[in-house]
Amino acid sequence: MQTHPVSPLIHTILAVAFVCGLLQLGMNSFIYQRELMWGEPWRWWTAHWVHVGWRHYALNMLAFLCLPFIFPHLSRATLLLSLLVLPLLLSAGLYWLLPNVQAYAGLSGILHGMFVLVAFESLKIKQERKFAFLVLGCIAIKISLEKWMGYSETAQLIQAPVLIESHQIGVVTGIIFAFCKAMIYYLKYKSNLSKL
Repeated sequence: MQTHPVSPLIHTILAVAFVCGLLQLGMNSFIYQRELMWGEPWRWWTAHWVHVGWRHYALNMLAFLCLPFIFPHLSRATLLLSLLVLPLLLSAGLYWLLPNVQAYAGLSGILHGMFVLVAFESLKIKQERKFAFLVLGCIAIKISLEKWMGYSETAQLIQAPVLIESHQIGVVTGIIFAFCKAMIYYLKYKSNLSKL
């Protein structure tokens, strides 16, 4: 019996969701707290793996679970690398760009970065190019609307304020990560050509 290419990713995402759920049980030890970031460096990553409540957790995990269905060419390596690199970049962005933010938790900024990253990578696949442009356009519109109108409905749903700047920083980190991956790929390709 042949497995669908999405299946291994679903297992990985469910495993990540399980770990995030476990961390949720002790969330105060893992959230972004500005004054603790240097003394407890794991928070640079774990702040994005915990949430302000179970409803917030469920919404983000649902969006996370959509990734392999929207982008079937997403690789497990890209997914896992994103979960390691993007949280560090986003936390650094929060720390240096938003010094007034004292506490933060949630995966939504990382999800914005992942969707941007994978959409950029999908531009290389001819059959997915139009859809990738559509996703990037929708993300740009969403970020613009959030900046203009705010996010009061979601804040009511998760019973906590939504830091829309984390979405914006997430998009920028996704672009930076996509650019770095493309440069590494290009340099490897150029190096291989020079060996011929």
